[in-house]
Amino acid sequence: MRVIDRRWWARADSDQATEDEGLRKPTYVEELERRVADQAAQLQAALSDRRHSAEEFDQVKARMRRDVAREVERAKRSVLAELLDVLDNLDRAIAAGRDATGGASDPVLKGVELVRDQFLAKLGAFGVARLAAVGHPFDATRHEAVTTAPVDDASKDGIVLDVLKEGYTIGDELLRPATVVVGKST
Repeated sequence: MRVIDRRWWARADSDQATEDEGLRKPTYVEELERRVADQAAQLQAALSDRRHSAEEFDQVKARMRRDVAREVERAKRSVLAELLDVLDNLDRAIAAGRDATGGASDPVLKGVELVRDQFLAKLGAFGVARLAAVGHPFDATRHEAVTTAPVDDASKDGIVLDVLKEGYTIGDELLRPATVVVGKST
């Protein structure tokens, strides 16, 4: 079976025929071609708008994830900072228990020490660590000096002599500065 296309505007040599004969496509064909081109342009515009909207949505979603993660981290640090007050009270209870017993072993004191050690271990699991302050030079970014104490040795000038309230870090960031007494040479 052989099919012959008799449409003169669809033939390969139609350019020559139209020039030679001055013939044109029927107007309804031109109208249909124009409508197809218009619809194709509208489709491309709609696809472009959809791609732009999808990219914008992905950017907003990523920003929201970052914001939520930042807010969760901030809340976590806030809760951990509040729990440090409980740890300070446990340390005060241990110090008072040692003063009251005069060094004798007290089972209640031992229990409080075990609770404090467990609490420190739990905080350590969150990345919380105590700052080593005594004997180190005073650092205003990590220590909060509440007073100075006179020292005879000039090498202890500007050195932390005592810690009134322990300082803590979480990872590499400061969670709470240490409240310290700094030596000052006379």
